[in-house]
Amino acid sequence: MLKISDISYSVEGRPLFEHASAVIPTGHKVGLVGRNGAGKTTLFRLIKGELALDTGVIEIPKGARIGGVSQEVPGNEVSLLDTVIAADTERAELMAESETATDPHRIGEIQTRLADIDAWSAEARASNILRGLGFTDEEQRMPCSAFSGGWRMRVALAGVLFSQPDLLLLDEPTNYLDLEGALWLESYLVKYPHTVLIVSHDRELLNRSVTGIMHLDERKLTYWSGPYDQFVRQRAEQRAVQTAAAKKQDARRAHLQKFVDRFRAKASKAKQAQSRVKMLEKMETIRAPEDAAATVFTFPEPEELSPPIISTESVSVGYDGHVVLRNLNLRIDQDDRIALLGRNGEGKSTLSKLLSGRLAPMGGKIAQSNKLRIGFFAQHQVDELFVDETPIQHLQTVRPGEHQSRLRARLAGFGLMADQAETLVGKLSGGQKARLSLLLATIDAPHLLILDEPTNHLDIESREALVEALTAYTGAVILVSHDMHLLSMVADRLWLVKDGRVSPYEDDLEAYRRLLLEGAKPAASKTEPEAPKVRKVSREEIAALQSEVRKCEDRLQKIDDMRNKLAAKLADPELYEDDRRGDLAVWNKKYAEVMDALARAESMWVTASEKLEAARKQS
Repeated sequence: MLKISDISYSVEGRPLFEHASAVIPTGHKVGLVGRNGAGKTTLFRLIKGELALDTGVIEIPKGARIGGVSQEVPGNEVSLLDTVIAADTERAELMAESETATDPHRIGEIQTRLADIDAWSAEARASNILRGLGFTDEEQRMPCSAFSGGWRMRVALAGVLFSQPDLLLLDEPTNYLDLEGALWLESYLVKYPHTVLIVSHDRELLNRSVTGIMHLDERKLTYWSGPYDQFVRQRAEQRAVQTAAAKKQDARRAHLQKFVDRFRAKASKAKQAQSRVKMLEKMETIRAPEDAAATVFTFPEPEELSPPIISTESVSVGYDGHVVLRNLNLRIDQDDRIALLGRNGEGKSTLSKLLSGRLAPMGGKIAQSNKLRIGFFAQHQVDELFVDETPIQHLQTVRPGEHQSRLRARLAGFGLMADQAETLVGKLSGGQKARLSLLLATIDAPHLLILDEPTNHLDIESREALVEALTAYTGAVILVSHDMHLLSMVADRLWLVKDGRVSPYEDDLEAYRRLLLEGAKPAASKTEPEAPKVRKVSREEIAALQSEVRKCEDRLQKIDDMRNKLAAKLADPELYEDDRRGDLAVWNKKYAEVMDALARAESMWVTASEKLEAARKQS
């Protein structure tokens, strides 16, 4: 049980928590929600003991392990698989001790604990987690240095999931996942065996994977049972009751005050008037809930163009002579709302760059309206803002002739009010930076708006405002997002990017979700894809496979040594005496477990050897 009791905490004199309390039962999955800047990440740091409370206490069961993704995995030469396995430090320590332990009693304790934590299936479990987060079997054996920061964040997430802490703290884990990874994480968290506290603005995740919502609002914590949509309904009902009670009390107060004002001076009514004065003084004020400032996005309206605004004929596109997408025959009209589906690496970003003019076609024809304006937003653009400039300065750069009052009105139209307009970008929250980037992407009233993961860092209210703005927008929209709620509310066409092609996906998002969770491969079109070309295996890949074979051999040797130790123990005649029969059963069980682990290790060695042999034939 996680118990938060009467905590208070301030940052630079600004209170984030004031006498806040909450209890999370053991084994519950809870979503922590609240507006950007409310203090959700700070609460995580307080729970982990990284910050000291002003007052109050946070109680965690003695010996409970707390885990979270604090930073990305370093870019070293350790393989992804070994990095994830090493994240379970207890298993690593026990395995190391098992190689040197000589005391039979301690050997028994080690073997029992290794069995309890399912140590022998570690490689298979780690591999399954990495696969769910988008890494192929080949990539799992590659070094961390071969991957970018975003992919290394996935490895860090895989590591903490593999180590299975008693209290798992996840802060916006889907921000660096694609749609497939986000859906996998949803299903994984449902089956997670311990307590989970997750900060997320992904509505689908909070509806499918949690059993309760902890709401941080007005420096207080309130626990609500049920998924997010149920929390929204219950809170709306509570606010309605509170508003009605406040209005009723105001009317009662006005009635009493009117009597006092009317009869205070009359001797015959003075006593009654004084009684009502005391009633007014004792009346505890019921405050109506304050309505939060409206969250808005105001997109400028483009003029109408004749259809189609973009069309492609037999277009191929890629990088450095390597074709990523081929035979593209696409049409986009100004009223289209298109979601791009497909696994990471299939070419969704490549298609976005082609349509936005950031990447030239390698072949075929692409035609577009002469007056076409295209707005483009990608997550990396948020990181490319000038941290030492203010939002108003950013707008002055792209609109040097506009009056400052007009520029401020544009910022206000994206929820950046007077204070944020003059704040250095480096001091803005992630959500505020995303709003500024969206404003810069749409400032020219584009006829086509291409959005690549636009909801990262936006809170739920901002995401709902974005849905409303895109629904009212009169230009075309192309969306790449892991936010299923956004896709379902905005998109009316689905394109599947798969096997180097882009084709309409005729089913709906829910069907696509089921296919991904079932591990099925959705069909891109009725036509059969081209047979894949046999790829030549590089020397680096062969080296990685050789390393994997060596590791399998080392693992086999260690388990075989352990088997020999246990066999020697079982050969002890004293173990078979009547008063030691209980010990004999324990050692026999441990021996069976090690033999099972040995069989699995042999199977992994055979598989790795076969892959190495096949790769050598393709080199």
